[in-house]
Amino acid sequence: MLLQPYKGFFDGKGLGDTKKIFKERRNKMKKLKKRTRSMGIAFLFAFWLWPALGLAMDNGECLDCHNDEGLTREQGRGSLFVDAAQFHDSAHHGQGIMCIDCHADIAELNYDNDVPHAKNLAPVACSSCHEAEQDAFANSVHTQISSKGITMTCYACHDYHYATPLAAASVGQRDNNFCAKCHNPYQSHDWLPKKEEHFAFVECTVCHVPEVQRHIHLKFFDLVTNQFYKGEDILAILGLGSDQFMPMIDTDNDGTISRPEFEILELMLRQKNVHAIFHAELVAEMAPVAHQVMRGGAERNCEKCHTAESPYFEAVSIVLTKEDGGVDHHQVDRGVLKSYSLSHFYLYAGTRVKLLDMIGILLIGGAGCGVLGHLAIRIVTLRGRRQKKEKS
Repeated sequence: MLLQPYKGFFDGKGLGDTKKIFKERRNKMKKLKKRTRSMGIAFLFAFWLWPALGLAMDNGECLDCHNDEGLTREQGRGSLFVDAAQFHDSAHHGQGIMCIDCHADIAELNYDNDVPHAKNLAPVACSSCHEAEQDAFANSVHTQISSKGITMTCYACHDYHYATPLAAASVGQRDNNFCAKCHNPYQSHDWLPKKEEHFAFVECTVCHVPEVQRHIHLKFFDLVTNQFYKGEDILAILGLGSDQFMPMIDTDNDGTISRPEFEILELMLRQKNVHAIFHAELVAEMAPVAHQVMRGGAERNCEKCHTAESPYFEAVSIVLTKEDGGVDHHQVDRGVLKSYSLSHFYLYAGTRVKLLDMIGILLIGGAGCGVLGHLAIRIVTLRGRRQKKEKS
C-alpha cells in the first residue's frame, strides 16, 4: 500500500511515468483539500453565522412594542410611540435604515424582562452618518447659542423617526417643519419690504445660508380643482414613469425644457383635464451646507434677486418624485419665468414679462394722455365758458 505511488517505477515504466503519477495524485489532493475547506466554511456558516443572522433584529420586532400608542416612559415622562405608517414613509426607512443602526447600544432583546433592552439608551449620534451636516451645523448660529445655555440637537428640527425627503417640498412645508417651530419671521425683518410675499415664496435658508446653492422650483397648480399636484401625481396623470418624462417632453434632447416644450407640457395636461399654472418658489438645495445658518451674515442685497441677470434664476427646475422615493430635477429654461404660465412670481427687474411691461406702459401713457387731453380741452374752452357764465 505504501509503494502504491511508485507502482509505475517498479513496473519498469520509467521515471517519466512516475512523475505523471505524482502529478495526478497532487491534483487529487488539492481538490480534496479545496472540497474540505468549502465544506468547513459551509459548516461554519450553517452552525454559527446563520443563527446569528436569524437572530438579528428587524424593525418589525421594535414596532411590535413601539407601535402601541399607550407606550410611555416611566411615570409617563414622554411617549415612546412610533407610528409605523409614518415611519414607513420616512427617509430613513426608504434608505433601509434599521432601528438598531441608530440605537446602536441595543445588542439583543431579552423578552424575559419587562423591557427587553436597557431602559436608558445612549443618545442617537446622527453624525455617524451625517458627518458633513454636523460640520456645517457646528459653524451655525444654532450651535453658537449654546453660550446662552441653549442646546440645539438635530432632532430639535428633524423628527428622526419621521424624517421625510424635502427636495420636492414647498417653501411652506420646509419652513413650517424647521424655522417656524421656533421663529416668527413677522416679529423681525423690519428692513424687508413686502414681507408676506417673501415669506410665502422664498425659503428662509436662501438668505440665511449665503453659501447654499439655490434654484427655482416649479409646482403644478390646477385652477379648476384649486389644488397643487405632487410630482408623482403629474406622472400618473400623464401615464409616464419617472424615466419617461424627459424623453417625452425634451423633444430636442438638449437636457433642458425650453419655453415651446414647456407649452407642449401645458397642452398635454389640458388634454388630461388639468388646467395648470405653475407656482414658482425660490428654494435652497438640500445639501449639508444648508445647516450652516447665519444671522449676521444673512443676505440683504436686494439686487441678488431683483436684477435682470440674477444668478438665483439660472437653475429653474421641475422636481418630480420617483417610484423609489427619490427625486429628479428636470432643468427648465429660465425664459419660462417670463411667461403667463407662472403665478405670483413677477419680480421687479428679475423676471420681467416684456408684454406686461408694454401693457403697463400703455396704461400709464393712456392715463397721462387722458389727463393732458382733459386739461387741453379745458384751456381751449376757457373763454367760451367764461362768456357763457357772464351771460347767465
